[in-house]
Order: sequence, then C-alpha cells, then structure tokens
Amino acid sequence: MPGVSTLMTAKVVTIEEVEKDNGFFDAVALSRQTLSSSHALAAVFDHTLLKPDATRDQVIRLCEEAAQQGFACAMVNPAWVSTAHTALAGTGVPVGTVLGFPLGASLSISKREEAIELVKLGAHDLDMVLSIGMLKSGMNDRVEQDIRGVVEVAHDAGAIVKVILETCLLNVAEKLRASELAISAGADFLKTSTGFSTAGATAEDVALLRGVAGSRCGVKASGGIRSLADTRAMLEAGANRIGASASVNILRELGEA
Repeated sequence: MPGVSTLMTAKVVTIEEVEKDNGFFDAVALSRQTLSSSHALAAVFDHTLLKPDATRDQVIRLCEEAAQQGFACAMVNPAWVSTAHTALAGTGVPVGTVLGFPLGASLSISKREEAIELVKLGAHDLDMVLSIGMLKSGMNDRVEQDIRGVVEVAHDAGAIVKVILETCLLNVAEKLRASELAISAGADFLKTSTGFSTAGATAEDVALLRGVAGSRCGVKASGGIRSLADTRAMLEAGANRIGASASVNILRELGEA
C-alpha cells in the first residue's frame, strides 16, 4: 500500500521455519547433570535482586551469596553495578544487570549508550528488554537493530546479552518471531520474562524458545521461579540459565532432597 513503511509488515512464521534444524540441545542430559549437585545447580543461577527499593547492604549481601555459592552471576539494577563489581572482585563471579528495563520502550540509542556505560562499570551479563510494542507492530528491522546495537557493544567488551521477550505479553507467532530476530541480532540467550509484568516463566514457553534456539544460543527462564520443582521443570523444558531471587533456598532444597 502506498505510503506504508515496509517495517510495518509482520513476518509470517511458517511451519518450515519452526521445524527447521537449529541444532540439537539435550535438555534431559543437562537437567540430570545440573541437578546432580549443589555446585552444578549453582552454576546455572543468575542470583537476582532487582527490587526498586533494594539497598546497598542488600546488594552486598547478594554478591556475598553469589561468591559463596558460585552462582553464574549476581544480577543487580544498573545503579548498583559499580558496587557489585567491587564486591565481587577476585571471586570469579561476574556482574549482571538489566537495561531498557522493564518495559523495553526506551530509545535504541539510550539502550546502546546504557550498555556502553554498564560494561565500563564492570557488567558482564546484559539482560535487555526488546521493544515489545515495535515487535507487535511488525517493525522487525527496528526490533533487530535495537538488539544488535546492544549486542555489538557487549561483544566488543567481552560481555554477553540476554534478550528478554516478556513472553506473557506475546502470542505464539510473536514469540517465534521475537526469538528469531534476537538470534539474528546476535543474542547469547533468549530470556522469558522481566518478572515485573503479568506473569513469569512457564515450562511451555521455555520449551518453545529452546525449540527455536536449538543449540544456537542459550535460554534463560526467569520470573516466579521459587522452588526446586520450578527449577527442575525449567531445566527439563530446555533452560540452561535460571534467574531467581530464591537461588540460595533452592540450593538448600536440593541438599535436603
């Protein structure tokens, strides 16, 4: 139609695209290995504190727990990245943070500039929210460019990017399209949720994302994961990273099982 941007044309997801070979990921084997010990389980947890009222003492405590348990990272809000980086120095545990969070509706240049500053402050894991409204508007090029801008900054600095889809707000076709756009833009992980929207991770969504990702990238389940049973379900569905604030308690459950 004259005068209508091609960016407004939503990509049609075909059965062939869904069923194409994206590499094999053995979720059963990973789940079995991960649940074999507290040490192995700790290594998949992003130990998380993203509450807006989190205090410096709470951030320091989170970092101490992350170092003690050997978690994959300590995930904090951007304002606390420098504090967390200092607290974790010499422990081998990286700092994780979020950007464009939790709505994903920031300007792409803002996300990119935030990424530049965050890696300078010591962040290694950048969990960014994609532009949900643009995805729903069929603006695929803009969504991919938004992600790529952050990915380029992160990878140049030796950091990684997890793209939050906020799956509770998407239909199946949108989840598939978002996953492909994120992977095409260079994402290291697809992530289900911010934990601040209408719902969190589900095993069904994790399985869907893993089906798209195959072995091309990781899948992080986040939002509402509070027990060992929740964790087991996400791992068996195909997650290889778990975001949770209850990480220590979940490890304790495994030790008592």
